[in-house]
Amino acid sequence: MTTIRTDHLVYAVPDLAAAVERIAADWGVRPAIGGQHPNGTHNALLALGPHTYLEIIAPDPAQPDPPLGRNFGIDERPGETRLVTWAATVSDLDATHAAARAKGYDAGAVMDGSRLRPDGMKIEWRSTRLVGWPPAGDGLVPFLIEWGDGTPHPSSDSPQGCSLVGLRAEHPEPEPIRRMLAALGLDVPVTVGSAPALYAVIDTPKGRMTLA
Repeated sequence: MTTIRTDHLVYAVPDLAAAVERIAADWGVRPAIGGQHPNGTHNALLALGPHTYLEIIAPDPAQPDPPLGRNFGIDERPGETRLVTWAATVSDLDATHAAARAKGYDAGAVMDGSRLRPDGMKIEWRSTRLVGWPPAGDGLVPFLIEWGDGTPHPSSDSPQGCSLVGLRAEHPEPEPIRRMLAALGLDVPVTVGSAPALYAVIDTPKGRMTLA
């Protein structure tokens, strides 16, 4: 049987360096620079447990603007800081994708991804991607990821000391979101809210924080 669990949270910010300094001051752990993506972004990482991490992602000023725009709708809402979506890791991406489709939810196309770490090591993965932003589920339903053979999980060498305690969502119409999550075998609380929103509760050396 395939397994599925929270892999990482995607936290979009306008300025990576400023976000790293703020989190370091507020949480007591400094995120480490992760590297560049070929689509015009760069990131910093912070472990949230043995198999989970926080990805802080921002436009990379060292790269030109990509012709099709940056991932996660970053270009559509410039200047905003928000927990934009999350990823679920699976042991068999193709099987999970097919099972969800049989239950009425199409997780999107499966695509190859990669980035270079600062030490030059290439990190590779396969993940699902829905065209356009926001996707079905408004970012509250995770994209799926399967890490490449020989690729160390980013949580293993990211700064330690924080842990993900819980994840919840709000949406004006929560029932369709619940059905999408159920098709993936996930049980994330979704309540009525004025706008789509994702909330992560994180224990840090400086106390419990809520990231939204």
